[in-house]
Amino acid sequence: MEDMLFYDRMQFAFTITFHYLFPQLTMGLSLMIVYFKWKFLRTKIYKYNDAAKFWMKIFALNFAMGVVTGIPMEFQFGTNWAKFSELTGGIIGQTLAMEGMFSFFLESSFLGLFLFGEKLLGHKLHFVTGFLVFLGSWASGYLIIATHSWMQYPVGYEILENGKFVLNNFAALFSNPWLLPSYLHNQMGSVITSSFVVAAIGAFYILNNKHSEFGKLFVKTGVIFGLVSSVLVAFPTGDWAAKNVAEHQPVTFAAMEGIFETEVGGSEIVLIGQPNMQEKKLDNKIAVPNILSFLTYQEWDKQIKGLNEFDESVHPTNVPGLYYAYHIMVGLGTIFIGLMLLAAVQLFRRKLYKTKWILWVLMFMLPFPYIANTTGWYTAELGRQPWLVYNLLRTADGASPTVSSGNTLFTLLGFIGLYLLLGLLFVMLAGKIINKGPEPEKH
Repeated sequence: MEDMLFYDRMQFAFTITFHYLFPQLTMGLSLMIVYFKWKFLRTKIYKYNDAAKFWMKIFALNFAMGVVTGIPMEFQFGTNWAKFSELTGGIIGQTLAMEGMFSFFLESSFLGLFLFGEKLLGHKLHFVTGFLVFLGSWASGYLIIATHSWMQYPVGYEILENGKFVLNNFAALFSNPWLLPSYLHNQMGSVITSSFVVAAIGAFYILNNKHSEFGKLFVKTGVIFGLVSSVLVAFPTGDWAAKNVAEHQPVTFAAMEGIFETEVGGSEIVLIGQPNMQEKKLDNKIAVPNILSFLTYQEWDKQIKGLNEFDESVHPTNVPGLYYAYHIMVGLGTIFIGLMLLAAVQLFRRKLYKTKWILWVLMFMLPFPYIANTTGWYTAELGRQPWLVYNLLRTADGASPTVSSGNTLFTLLGFIGLYLLLGLLFVMLAGKIINKGPEPEKH
């Protein structure tokens, strides 16, 4: 049973991690494409329109990869997690169906019009199609996170005698206190990814003296969007999300922060340390006293419960993984703020395009927002364990009892091989688009 559950979780973790490499770019990039198109309508400078069409090609490629890698996850609800689907389908099916029927079709339909309909529609209607693609992608994220928020903090439900969850308050799904902070935090993370990608490609063009005008535009836009989103992902959205965890999942909060023992007179914030699960402590700890209490409750001496206050049966099943995922996310977020602030200062001083070392850093930072977003989601998912629906349905009770560990391992290996090929194909196609660069329209 334990092997079966392990492979079920590994397969879903692998497929969803690979899948989310693509939507996290498309959601943020759709906003930047709308900005480029709006800038063109306002200024009549065609390089903004050319930039919008260039990035829509990258968007379309990511969108296609997101669709291909997203479909297997839907099937896993019926194969590996059939019991979970049977018990909670009456609730999570609402938001997942809405995401597919409304958001996905809105996004995909108008994506085609944006890609191929500019001459037919004219620039203003072309902008509208781009805006609707943006609206569809952000609505899709909202509905997915509404599903996830219900699993983190279930509301508006009742449990029937047969153990099935049914919805008794539809509005509660969208007024869930977990939803808005999670959604805003996630979307700012997505804008960070798109900002770093746009800035990295711009830096690549400038350093190679290729498409230099577009390179400067991409670096400038990426830095401005990146600075704003990097600040917003930390405060207020990250702060709000963390306070939500402290209020509704205090045992998760203790594990995230590495608090094993309740501290009297205020809790310290840990900068560096390694969880020692045998001795229930952090090794080689570097911490600042009382800061965590102040950041969480605005009181220097507020007590925060440690893991020792909770029964081990409700502890997160992988405390070190949760702790490291959270601290990698926070650490990278701090670096993003510092780098984008430095780049923005140089941009303001009109020296950024000639400051080669910053351009090199911007270019090589491209993968790190993906790491930060991935560890952010790992924090949320590892933090909820050992529950599928927090405090109501354990993960072990949601797995399919008839799918053997051997079957799951076989398909996991198949997914790894197939996704490796898809990843290589994506890199080749994206590289071809980037190498060709934006195509200035003849006027």
